[in-house]
Amino acid sequence: MRVGVLTGGGDCPGLNAVIRAVVRKGVKEHGFEFIGFRDGWKGPLEGITMPLGIEECRGILPRGGTILGSSRTNPFKVEDGVQRIQDNLAEAGVDALVAIGGEDTLGVATKLADLGVKVVGVPKTIDNDLSGTDFTFGFDTAVNIATEAIDRLHTTAESHHRVLVVEVMGRHAGWIALHAGLAGGASIVLIPEIPFDIDEVCGLVQRRFESKYAPILVVSEGAVPKDGTGMTLASGELDAFGHVRLGGIGDRVAKEIEDRTGAEARAVVLGHVQRGGTPTAFDRWLATRFGLQAIGAVADGEFGVMVALRGKDIVRVPLIEGTGELKVVSPEEYEEARVFFG
Repeated sequence: MRVGVLTGGGDCPGLNAVIRAVVRKGVKEHGFEFIGFRDGWKGPLEGITMPLGIEECRGILPRGGTILGSSRTNPFKVEDGVQRIQDNLAEAGVDALVAIGGEDTLGVATKLADLGVKVVGVPKTIDNDLSGTDFTFGFDTAVNIATEAIDRLHTTAESHHRVLVVEVMGRHAGWIALHAGLAGGASIVLIPEIPFDIDEVCGLVQRRFESKYAPILVVSEGAVPKDGTGMTLASGELDAFGHVRLGGIGDRVAKEIEDRTGAEARAVVLGHVQRGGTPTAFDRWLATRFGLQAIGAVADGEFGVMVALRGKDIVRVPLIEGTGELKVVSPEEYEEARVFFG
């Protein structure tokens, strides 16, 4: 059997660990042959490939990013895109496809599976917002990077008696902000799921100063105020999946705090630092287990599924369970953390 592998969407720590696990088990236990499709769905769409065997996978376990490259290509937005993919898979002699990606990449995989393409999905996103799985790889690394940044910012905030606003990734879900904020001892965490009251935020900032400590705020890029004034800034055009690029909420919150309280405030945008570099041990472990289960599904002839972490077990679930609805922070989970705010 010849198996194609692709990685789509934003890069993420742990992608190479999945590729490595898929190929090593596939070759050693099942005698499969592999071909890598370059740059996400652009690869099968345009027939862009690379050799993918055990030799190509040596030394990639600790590497961030993806040796296959990635893109946000959406074949359903390209004329004859689906037919071109089917033709290129047939021409390359590909019997099955392992698609590693987030909501958008696996959304394409779901549609292709419905059209008869033999595909297995592996969930990837630093945002941890894919339903169907308890955790996605990449999330733990992003949280650790954000937490370390918050730890470092505490010292400069205290030295200058300054408010520091840390903007982290999280378009629709505040998992990174909530986990990193709690782990880093932030004074306030603002997330997309719970619109915030800027007056309440300023009150918490002043209360923090009264306790002789400088406030650290952690803000998801998709956080919005209750009054609907749209403090989050959108820049750039829509991508192939209809997303705008978010950014600027950290600066806007810092300016509001400074104007309303008189305290000096600065914003720090972590941006793509959160998704780059060496994956944590947990992400390597989870990504490897996902890869082993994914190629197991291919060997069993079980397609149209996504591998997922449920408790301690890696299971196979229908692809639609991973892409049908985003997993977001509940009001109860957020309320539980509020005891540490202020």
